[in-house]
Amino acid sequence: MSAVLEVEELSVDIPVSAGLLHPVQGVSFTVNRGETVCIVGESGCGKSLTALAIMDLLPSSARRLAMRLLLDGEDMLNASERRMSDIRGSKMAMIFQEPMTSLNPAYTIGNQLAEALTRHRRVSREQARERAVFLLEKVGITAAASRLRQYPHQLSGGLRQRVMIAMALMCGPDLIIADEPTTALDVTIQAQILLLLASLQKEFQMGMILITHDLGVVARVADRVAVMYAGQVIEAGDARQIFQQPMHPYTQGLLDCIPVPGKTQRGAHLGAIPGIVPTLIGDFIGCRFRERCNYAMVDCVSEEVSSRDAVQSGHTYRCLLGAQQCADNAKRKASA
Repeated sequence: MSAVLEVEELSVDIPVSAGLLHPVQGVSFTVNRGETVCIVGESGCGKSLTALAIMDLLPSSARRLAMRLLLDGEDMLNASERRMSDIRGSKMAMIFQEPMTSLNPAYTIGNQLAEALTRHRRVSREQARERAVFLLEKVGITAAASRLRQYPHQLSGGLRQRVMIAMALMCGPDLIIADEPTTALDVTIQAQILLLLASLQKEFQMGMILITHDLGVVARVADRVAVMYAGQVIEAGDARQIFQQPMHPYTQGLLDCIPVPGKTQRGAHLGAIPGIVPTLIGDFIGCRFRERCNYAMVDCVSEEVSSRDAVQSGHTYRCLLGAQQCADNAKRKASA
């Protein structure tokens, strides 16, 4: 499969009053055409900032660094602001968490959808309207033509999110970044939106980055998974590899927190990861998970931890423990 997006050693630095904050450090992954890559991790681990760095939508005080950042082979690190403005919405688009804050309350749905297309393509307003109606129907909105005259406040949360998906698709992008697109929706609507995104992604053969903290979502839609902790990708691989043989102690801890039907006893305590995330201000040496890890060693404090290959090809993790030891730990946890 051809790569739509290539990210290598992406980092974000933000000056704050206490020093230099490193919320994203050394993040690398690839998104292929027709593939869904899920970035998963707890709140504050750097998932959304990674997406904003790819889109070049970081705060003005933030600094983005990377060895490589390619979209369809085009270098986005050295692209001008005008070129990035052309790329955003055209070749890659983003679906944000809360559609009510992303849609402009002063303009109709039709105006906002049409603008997304006329900004990047030489089309008439009538052609833009036809495209908008087509995509609103594609995302499951009935009476699509009449919806164009409505304002965002006249739509439910689920419908607003479907409008955001249609807007992201207006120019036929090669890459979609969905930043927790179901956070503000109830459970039944969440499932509908996830199924919709998965079907549209396969139909249009787009690459998709889905950012979430919900491992249930990951299990449902992911082809590959990147697990983030404290600004770093600490494990990455095929979705089946991550769920069946998690290597990093943090990934194992996350999976332990999920109740398993038929295995988790009623009233029993769910798994938990003790401790808190370390501060990311200033230089950090050693493993970022060491204070919360049951397998921490002396070397975890002073030795730089880089990604290494797991037992299966394409599966990497960031830990000083050997691959076989991590695999044995995962087996013991699964059988416990």
